[in-house]
Amino acid sequence: MRTPPTRARQTPGAAEAIDAFARIMGRKHVLTAPRATAPYTTGDRFGSGEVLAVLRPGSLVDMWRALQVCVDHDLIVIPQAANTGLTGGSGPGAPDGERDVVILSTLRIDAIHLLHDAREAVSLAGATLYSLEETLAAHGREPHSVIGSTSIGATVVGGIANNSGGSQIRKGPAYTEQAIYARVDEDGTIQLVNHLGIDLGTDPTHILDRLERGDWSAADVSPPPPDGTGTDYAEHVRELAPTPARFNADPTFLHEASGCAGKLLVFAVRTRTFPLEQDKATFYIGTDRPADLEALRRRFLAADGPLPISGEYLSAHAFDLASEYGKDTYVSLKHAGSAALVRMFALKSWANGVLAKLPGTGPSAADAISQRLFSLVPARIPARLLGYRDRFAHHLILVVSGSERAATEQLLKGFFAEDGQEGDFFACDAEEAQSATLIRFGVASAASRYYVMHREEASAMVTFDVALRRDDEDWLEVLPEEIADQLLQSVYFGHFFCHVLHQDHVARKGVDPFALKKRMTRLLEERGAAVPAEHNFGRIYPAPAGTVEHYRRLDPWNMFNAGVGETSVRKGWG
Repeated sequence: MRTPPTRARQTPGAAEAIDAFARIMGRKHVLTAPRATAPYTTGDRFGSGEVLAVLRPGSLVDMWRALQVCVDHDLIVIPQAANTGLTGGSGPGAPDGERDVVILSTLRIDAIHLLHDAREAVSLAGATLYSLEETLAAHGREPHSVIGSTSIGATVVGGIANNSGGSQIRKGPAYTEQAIYARVDEDGTIQLVNHLGIDLGTDPTHILDRLERGDWSAADVSPPPPDGTGTDYAEHVRELAPTPARFNADPTFLHEASGCAGKLLVFAVRTRTFPLEQDKATFYIGTDRPADLEALRRRFLAADGPLPISGEYLSAHAFDLASEYGKDTYVSLKHAGSAALVRMFALKSWANGVLAKLPGTGPSAADAISQRLFSLVPARIPARLLGYRDRFAHHLILVVSGSERAATEQLLKGFFAEDGQEGDFFACDAEEAQSATLIRFGVASAASRYYVMHREEASAMVTFDVALRRDDEDWLEVLPEEIADQLLQSVYFGHFFCHVLHQDHVARKGVDPFALKKRMTRLLEERGAAVPAEHNFGRIYPAPAGTVEHYRRLDPWNMFNAGVGETSVRKGWG
């Protein structure tokens, strides 16, 4: 579903724009050769296209000045942090035909400033979730997301811009109403909007310079919100309503930078942090009936006391696939930690780019090498986890606060003792808890790796992140035979209490993946599900009319990320 990146059109004034960018940030940070731009123009799963240049500014002021050049030369700007490529929104799509595209990479601008004894954080455009997690840990705090995108280099701003969800039941989607960003208004004038709640002055370059340096006094900063381990989202999840709990088109979570999908140039966001729960209890649950897990979910939602911290579903098949095709992720995280995995992902991306230029190697040679190397390394998965993998078809990893350990164990014992209930559970020791979490994380990359290793039999990945109705009892999809026969592989996993599932499929050779995805999307929507749930529309989903109108209000000049949500790529929205 990807095509190789090519050199962009050289429209009038392109050379002048390149020279202006070089004066701002230095020639080595203005990439124009296809070999240099490829890591930025090609997504891991979806998305590729042509660009005039990739810009790597080293300061917020340089970002601002580069944007002015782009406006002056009528260029489309794609703000890019980590180029995850889950739905293609962080890279270029099909050629516009009239306007050149530049990617503005923010990763060099990665400072984090803590406010109010670390109860809040101001994260600049390139600050990663992993860096924020590491910074806050020293203060006994944690960010919104604690595993998942944190390990592939995703940024705080990227999570906000896409309403990323994650595993945390009590916290809800990544969201803030405090941000500083640039927009281009109806007549092509750049506006700097400072809604950080920090008084930084009035001159744009002065504001951005002070922001980057953290140059403000306590009196300049508005008060923090009330502290706690969750948000109002927890009560929202408890409602068994005929609507999804969270999804990208939900207007509740669309506010300026939040959910903007790159339709603004965001310089920084201010987000709340949460007390780090040191004492946690993990329970591993197995059953052969999906209905048992739904009944258990409803029992917890109706119970007094706080909700679990997380409740992650995976099938036994997903467990097996992660054990084989997500093994490098599992082993690296278990024995070397998140920092090593971040470096490994970066190295693998670089190596894929280098090796792809060699005859006969393909676009994912580094993945294939990693797969073969790690197949020689023992996984050492704890015996009780393997036993449940063999006994039960459906698994739930439940994490609760330490103070809820006894009440949770009592609830589970009572539930499985009832007539008609099948399944079992056990309380994990420390190694089992770590291994279960890492297996669940390994599932997220397993289908992609399977596809890489079976390219001769496969046509493409067909992936979904789906927000099911909160009251949907038949939550686990059963595909019609005519669709299932077109698939080599199907993997189901996700954030069970929120009814947000990831459904990763590998289509057989000869199958049209675009037509198949449309057919499968219709089936989901007929059930009242919302697609996408948390990866955003990118370049593979048409945004609903209300979301498109929201994008138009954010970006009336259609300056940023044109084409996202299949909106018009012409200036003025055509």
